[in-house]
Amino acid sequence: MTAPIPAEFVEALESLRGHRFRGEVHLEEIPAPTRIAPYALALNAEINPTGDPEDMLGHGRFVVLHDPDGQDAWHGQFRVIVMAKAQVDVEMGIDPMFGEAGWSWLVDALDGSGAGYHHLSGTVTRVLSETFGGLVLTDNGTEMEVRASWTPNTVDLGPHLDAWVALLSALCGLVPIEDGVATLGRKLP
Repeated sequence: MTAPIPAEFVEALESLRGHRFRGEVHLEEIPAPTRIAPYALALNAEINPTGDPEDMLGHGRFVVLHDPDGQDAWHGQFRVIVMAKAQVDVEMGIDPMFGEAGWSWLVDALDGSGAGYHHLSGTVTRVLSETFGGLVLTDNGTEMEVRASWTPNTVDLGPHLDAWVALLSALCGLVPIEDGVATLGRKLP
């Protein structure tokens, strides 16, 4: 007989339902990690204005971990882990403030969405690619990847999901939607 799912985890999952995002954002649930915590949820996102794989601007992962006994490294019972990755302007990739800019986008997204958190940590990675020889079909490029985790202050994880989508959208160069402007995006089931 399996133990019932903890009420806190159910409440956290419920707080992720019903969010509307702009039309370029495509979310789906994917298999969650099984060894890190007894309870987990994982979402994948692609930012794609047309649905054509050639037009994908970026992608990411949003993972919620829950351990009713807590984990010392988390300083709590929940941990949110995110990854956001996109091609960025080549000039941006050589900017010495590149990492700080990417990290500030994450912090601004968390603060702007009202996501209460603590013990935030992570990395910003840049990959500069130059093509040679037979790879003439591929342009030189720069990728930015933000990986982070934090402990939420409450089980209301909706603002954390909103912050992750805002970060991913910023990485992909999408202009923020003004307050009061309706979107015709997809609704998370």
